[in-house]
Amino acid sequence: MNHPNEFKPSLTESVGLNTGTIPTSIYTDPAQFEIERERVFRRAWLMVGRVERIPKPGDFFVKELAIFKASIIVAHSEDGKIRAFHNVCAHRANVVEHRASGNAKRFVCRYHSWGYNNSGELAHVPDESGFFGLDKKKCGLTPVTLEVWEGWIFINMAPAPEVSLQEFLGPMADAMAGIEYQNPDHPIVLRGEFKANWKAVAENFSEAYHIASIHPKTLGPVYTGQPNPFSRPISASLYGAHRSLSLWLNPAAQPFAKSKVAQWLFPANHSVTGTRQEGQTNSVVEHKGVNPTKHEHWSSDVNWFFPNWHLQISANQFWTHEFWPTSATTTVWEARFYNKKAKTVRERLQLEHFTSHITDTMLEDLGNIESMQVGMESGAKSFVYFNESEILCRHGAEQVIKWSSSSTAKDALA
Repeated sequence: MNHPNEFKPSLTESVGLNTGTIPTSIYTDPAQFEIERERVFRRAWLMVGRVERIPKPGDFFVKELAIFKASIIVAHSEDGKIRAFHNVCAHRANVVEHRASGNAKRFVCRYHSWGYNNSGELAHVPDESGFFGLDKKKCGLTPVTLEVWEGWIFINMAPAPEVSLQEFLGPMADAMAGIEYQNPDHPIVLRGEFKANWKAVAENFSEAYHIASIHPKTLGPVYTGQPNPFSRPISASLYGAHRSLSLWLNPAAQPFAKSKVAQWLFPANHSVTGTRQEGQTNSVVEHKGVNPTKHEHWSSDVNWFFPNWHLQISANQFWTHEFWPTSATTTVWEARFYNKKAKTVRERLQLEHFTSHITDTMLEDLGNIESMQVGMESGAKSFVYFNESEILCRHGAEQVIKWSSSSTAKDALA
C-alpha cells in the first residue's frame, strides 16, 4: 500500500526545480504584464475550445481576447476545415459578428453589410462599383493561425508562429496522446471575473495545499485526511513549458455522510467529485499519462498547459480551466465540467447537485484570491514561498520568467 510518507523527501528537487523564493513583482508590475503580453501570450499556442463545440459546417463561436484587445471567430467552414479569423471588417474595421456563437454561412458586418463566407473570404460588397480598385481577394477576414490537437483547438496570435503546435507541446503531447475524453459535447460552463493577476488565479487551481484551510467542508473530506492531512501530491512531471500533478484521494472519505438527499443521489460517495470508484477500470484510468505512478489512492490529475490552460482528468470525468488576463491585475476565468447528458430525473438532479457543489467551492476561492492580490500589491512582501504541494505554481512562475527574458519561443522552450 502506498502512503504519502513513502514519497520522495523533496518532490520539487527530484524534478529539477529550484527551491528559492519567487518575486511578487511578477504578479503586480504593469511593465511585467506588457512583457507577458508579447513574449508569453503572443508567442505561445493558446487553447480556445474543443471541436465538439462546432460540430457542423457553419457552426462558430467568438473568443474575446482582452489581452490583445482582439475578438476572434472560430468557424467550422463549409469545406470541413476549422479556421480562425480576426472579427474585424475590411471596410471600416468594425466588429463583424456580435453573437457569441451560432451557425452561419456568412458573417455580415451590420454597419454597411459587407459579407464574408465562413472560410473568411469577402463574398458581398454593396455598391461594389463605387469603390476604387477594390480587390475582394485581398479583403477577407484576417486569418489567425489555428491547429487542432486531440480535439483541442489552439490558436497562435503571432503574424507567423515561431514554433509549431507540436513543437510547443513537446513531450506533453506524447504523454497525453490518445486519451478518450468522456462526454466532450456536454459541458457545464462556469465563468468569473477576478480582481487578481492571471498567474495568481491559475496557481489557486494548481495545488491542494489550501484545501484544508479554504475548503474544509466542500473538498476537504475527499482530498485531505490521515495519513495525508495537507493533501501532499502523489507525483509530479514536467514537460518542457508544461506540467502535471497527481492528487491524492482520501480512501475513508464520506463527503455526504450527513446528507440523506446526497446519499440518495450518489450511492458511491466519490462520484460527485469525479473520483475513482471501487473496482472501476476504463481506458482513461489505464492511460499511461493519467496517474502515471498508478497510485491506488489517486483522485485526479492537474495538467497545466503553458501558459493559461488546465486540463484536469479523473476516472469519471474531465474538466478544464482557462485563465485569460484582462489587465495586469484582473482575470477572466472559465471552467468547463464535462458530464454525461441526463436521461433520468435522478441523473438531472445529480447534475444540479454537482453544479451547486462545485459553484460553492469556486466561491470559496474567489474572495481568497482577490485578498491575496491586495496583499501582494501592498508591497509588504517582496517574495512568495512555495510549498512542496505548490510545485506546479513554482514551475509556472519560473516558465513565465524564462519566457519573459527569452528573445524567441525556441529559446524559451530550450
